[in-house]
Amino acid sequence: MRITLLDYGAGNVRSVVNAIEKLGGTIKPVIKPSDILDAEKLLFPGVGNYENMIRILNEKKYINPLREYLNADQPFFGICLGMQALFEGSQEDFSGHESLGVFKGMVKRFTTKFAVPHMGWNGVSLKKDSPVFKGIKADTKFYFVHSYHIVPEDESVILTTTNYDYEFVSSVQKGNIIGTQFHPEKSGDAGIRLLENFVFQKDLRDGKPVDIKGKGLSKRIIACLDVRANDQGDLVVTKGDQYDVRHKGNVRNLGKPVALARRYYEEGADEITFLNITGFRDFPLEDMPMIDVLEKTSKNVFVPLTIGGGIREYTDSNGKTYTALDVAARYFRSGADKISIGSDAVYIAEEYLKTGRKSGTSSIEQISKVYGNQAVVISIDPKRVYVHSPDDAKKHHVIKTRFPGPDNEIYCWYQCTVRGGRTTRELDAVSLARACEDLGAGEILLNCIDKDGTNSGFDLELINAVKNAVSIPVIASSGAGCEDHFLQVFENTSAEAALAAGIFHRKEVPIRDVKTYLADNHIEVRLKT
Repeated sequence: MRITLLDYGAGNVRSVVNAIEKLGGTIKPVIKPSDILDAEKLLFPGVGNYENMIRILNEKKYINPLREYLNADQPFFGICLGMQALFEGSQEDFSGHESLGVFKGMVKRFTTKFAVPHMGWNGVSLKKDSPVFKGIKADTKFYFVHSYHIVPEDESVILTTTNYDYEFVSSVQKGNIIGTQFHPEKSGDAGIRLLENFVFQKDLRDGKPVDIKGKGLSKRIIACLDVRANDQGDLVVTKGDQYDVRHKGNVRNLGKPVALARRYYEEGADEITFLNITGFRDFPLEDMPMIDVLEKTSKNVFVPLTIGGGIREYTDSNGKTYTALDVAARYFRSGADKISIGSDAVYIAEEYLKTGRKSGTSSIEQISKVYGNQAVVISIDPKRVYVHSPDDAKKHHVIKTRFPGPDNEIYCWYQCTVRGGRTTRELDAVSLARACEDLGAGEILLNCIDKDGTNSGFDLELINAVKNAVSIPVIASSGAGCEDHFLQVFENTSAEAALAAGIFHRKEVPIRDVKTYLADNHIEVRLKT
């Protein structure tokens, strides 16, 4: 089966292509407007910002052929923004560009006390029969990452709903026209099955109403792979001890990145994060090994992939300047779904807090504007600074701690670091998180240098301090040593996810055991069957 792919140039479509090809289908990209009308089946994956998408569709003169194709009830599958484009407009779009308007209704931002973006694995409640859900269990969860959702005027187009504080429409279908807010290409085996049904089912039309309830949002378990070249020049996964990756003079070698990522996918990891820990020295667009890692991983790993390290502006030896957006775009096109910004985020936040003005040119602002804030993760690497009194911490965010310092200090603040924890800055973690959210970041990866490699549990006080200060999702990191540490973080903080590295690499605590333990203790997780 030949599938025509409408790729308007934003975000990671490599995973969709890999999924279709893995199923035995072939991809024909849309090059010109007439390719849309010639399609047997049209797949439209959208990622990022609605306004940017609609602008490009108008510039490429795709609106009219798309509308003609859809009005003829030809087979169509829109993913995320590809589904939102079916409606009359979005609260995310201030451009005045023409939308498709095939379905009546608007795209509106979440109004919830929960974190926005809505990010993670959530269930769907099926509202009518559909061939695309053939063979998919009722308790299946799919991967969502969005800040806006559709509000149809015509309830007959609703295929599924999902609960995130309140019930919203998570997929639609009318005849052969199908759209999902979730990403099947990032939803593991169930998502691949859904795409397989679209590709190979001859009759896609929806059927009679049903009411099959789905489950709720899962807490995410993320596997992190610190990747660097060892002394022999091989790209390996390593692990630091207080960020020192060497043991007896040699770089710790805990495996090959592509193979480990595949193993974690098979074990049920909800996401996989690659941190290129030599990225601050190497120019990423010439860092072909990491790009190769992403491309190879995305062929067989169908959960979200994050890449971090060196995502900032560069000038090469010939004097040519590459923006952070150029660097991020290369990673997205290679298979990444999110990018992680570390040291550069500290410098950006410092300037923002000093001037009180957004420059519009920072990596955080540029990337979130094009790809959406859900694509930008801020990696924060703080360490504790103990003080006897809050007055001793100047204007930093201070907490009263249950774990006194070396001189029995009962207060502390969390000082941000850069360059892999080697350099401290006069900025605290809470202020950094707030500033980055203001600038457009969509998620916080919260590390803790004091806890790294200790296997003593997450720093719950740090997590609560940051989580209480922002409205975007927070990933807890550093210190996990056993299954109970994951339970502690989810019972005692409102973090949306927890990340670990060394205990997974060394098989001390398998991902399956973590999830089983959490489920046995009434924490909602996605269990891989």
